[in-house]
Order: sequence, then structure tokens, then C-alpha cells
Amino acid sequence: MTTTYDPHHPLYLDEADTRAELERVYDLCHGCRLCFKFCPSFPTLFDYIDQHDDQDAGKMTPAQQDHVIDECFQCKLCYINCPYIPGQHEWALDFPRLMLRADAMRRANGQVTLRDKVTTTVMGNTDAIGKVSVATVKLTNKVMGAKPGSLIRKVVEKTAGISSVRLLPKFARTRFSSWFKQRPKVRVGKKQGSVTVFPTCLVEYQEPAIGKALVKVYEHNGIECSLTDAGCCGAPFLHSGDMAAFTKVAVDNVAMLAAEVRKGNDIVVPQPTCSYVLKKDYLDYVGGPDAQLVSEHTFDAAEYLMKVHKTEGSSLDTQFPGEVPETITYHTPCHLRAQNIGLKSRDLMKLTGAKIKLVQQCSGIDGMWGLRAENAELSIPIGKKLGEMVQAADGDVVAGDCHLANTAITEQTGDSPLHPLQVVAKAYGLDTE
Repeated sequence: MTTTYDPHHPLYLDEADTRAELERVYDLCHGCRLCFKFCPSFPTLFDYIDQHDDQDAGKMTPAQQDHVIDECFQCKLCYINCPYIPGQHEWALDFPRLMLRADAMRRANGQVTLRDKVTTTVMGNTDAIGKVSVATVKLTNKVMGAKPGSLIRKVVEKTAGISSVRLLPKFARTRFSSWFKQRPKVRVGKKQGSVTVFPTCLVEYQEPAIGKALVKVYEHNGIECSLTDAGCCGAPFLHSGDMAAFTKVAVDNVAMLAAEVRKGNDIVVPQPTCSYVLKKDYLDYVGGPDAQLVSEHTFDAAEYLMKVHKTEGSSLDTQFPGEVPETITYHTPCHLRAQNIGLKSRDLMKLTGAKIKLVQQCSGIDGMWGLRAENAELSIPIGKKLGEMVQAADGDVVAGDCHLANTAITEQTGDSPLHPLQVVAKAYGLDTE
């Protein structure tokens, strides 16, 4: 039996080999059951196997295997809690990467519907959507902000596959890159680093205030900022099994970002899914020295700041004359936890003197998965649990790194969370409007 998660392996897209690996992994997961609470995939998997007296995973049908695959939204929490991961156990189990392989295999073997392909193409072209939406922002936000379940939202669901009942993030009037290029040039004082900002689609088109806060906080602390022309990281294509489209995006981005690193810049990313893709997935799907270089020099926005603060000879300004809340409820996004870098955003906000209350619960979004119409019924209850935990924490301010997870919090609580960099910018008294 071939055990492989390598997208360049000749058997990667082979259906028989993939389904044999699904059987092997499903059997191991059924015997362990550690991950029963992380996502719908595992309860569904266990129910299917428990139907048989001998609890044989090999008796699952391809349709049942696929049901488990469809309910995985790549939160990665099973991987970071799994005792059998590659490099640490001979069973070499990587459930999220197997799900990516299975999605790619099904697409390559004609097992994905035309509608799924079309909606993936539409939703995956985030840069094209973003440019048009910002240019027509009044109309776009009127449509996206229409009452959930309304006729106009149902039309959008029918045509684009976006759930008619989910709260959707609005688009900005001005793109982050436009603000960055038009702003007055800033000469930093004591130089403590040089970075290239990879803004991500969410910051570029929908929440540029996060990018503004990042730049202001970085420059306040002597870190020079430049901006890359690299576009979307490609996660929507990757998580939908469109390996060809993802790889094309990844190859282009790796070339541009590697060039930035060779100029002496590190790459900073203010959204956790995208920083995960740059650090981890580009290595798998592109590979080579440039992808390795990008991976080694990519940092989450708070991770880089704490690196500066902890490096001998440099430090962050710890005087905060601005607005400092007494307590902050901080949601730790799954894709940040999956990077295994610790709670850098928490540590950064603690420098302000605020008390941090952690909430570690998945939002059930993962970009396209949670916003697709067919997944809303599964996704919304996960977000509801997150909302309840945020309300129970009862902080003066709610913060979270992931804008889509923050939107899910807003959907459930009515509160509008801030990015940790926005919290710190306010504490410094910096104008980010």
C-alpha cells in the first residue's frame, strides 16, 4: 500500500490508491477517536464504521468515504492533536492533507459536478472579484449586505453558490494597496527590520484597516514596510481540489516573494490561512529553493513583531498612551494554531497591560467551505458555539486574527472584533483611519 501526501507522486491522483489510503487512515482514526469533537467529519466517519459489527473501515462505500471528505474544512486541529503524524510515528497519518489529496483525486477523475467546478472558479478568483467589487462598492455591498434569506441573496446563492443565510464581509471603498501607494513616505527612526507585506485578499479588498494598522505599528517600531504585487495565496482553489489552478497561483507568488526575500525583506502576513499556505503548502505543491526561501522568511504579523521584541539588541515600544482596554477576549484561529508558533498575538496584546481571555474554538468557516450554500447547515452551529464562548468571556474588546472568523463572531454576537494589530495601534494612539 502506498502512503503518500506528495502531490508530485505518480499515484497521488490514482483513485484506487487514494481510496486504499482513506481506508487505512479511517481505520486508524476510528480506533483512536481523539478528534471526535473537532469537525463533523469524525462523528460521520465513526457512525459509518460503527454500523458494522466488526467495525471494518474497509466496508465503507466510496460515497460514505466522500461524505467524510466533504465535511472536512481544513481547520488542521486534528493534525496538531494527532499522535500519529509523519515524522513522529510509523503510521504517518496526516488527515487534512489526505482530504486535500482526495478532493484533488475526485476532481481529476471526473467526480466533481459542473456546478461545483463553476462555483469554485467564481469564488476562487478573489482578486478579480475584489477589483470589481471595490469599483462598484455601493452596489456590491447592497447585494452582499441584503437581508439573509432575501430574494436577492437567494439569486446570489443560485448563481455563485454563496449561502443566502450567512453574514458576508463587506468590501472597502479603497483598496489597501491604493492607500499604501498614496500615503506620505515615512522614514523610520532606529531601523529594526525590513518587511514586505503580503496583504491577502481580505485585507486588500475588504478590511484595509488591518493593513493600515500593521504598517503604522511596524513603522512606529522601526520596521520598514514595502508591498508585494503577489495576489491571492490560492487557498480557495487548494481547498476545493483544483490543484492545477492552485499550483499556477503558487508558482507565480513564490517567484515574486522569493525576489522580495533576496532584497533583504521578510514576508509578513496579517491573515492566518494565507501565512499557513505560504509557509507550508507552497513547499508541497511548488517545492524547490525559492519555495523554501519563502517559507523560511514568512511570518504572521504578530509573530514577526514578537521576534523583534525578543531579539537581542531590538525591542518594541512598550509605552501605550492611547486606548488600552482592561480585558480583551482573544479568539485564536485554527490556522494560526496549526503553525505551531505559540500565541504571539496574545503575547503582543499583553504588552499593553490588558488582561487577555482566550477563546479556542473553531469558527467553521475556512473561507469558501463555510460560505458555500451546501455547508451552511453544518458551519453555522460551529460558529454559534464560538459566539457563545466569546459572549461568556465578556471582554471589553473582542480580537481575532482571521477576518472571516471575526465575521462569524459578528454574525452570532453582533460585536465587531478587531485584529490584534488594530488593538495595538489604538494602544499606541496611532491614527489608522
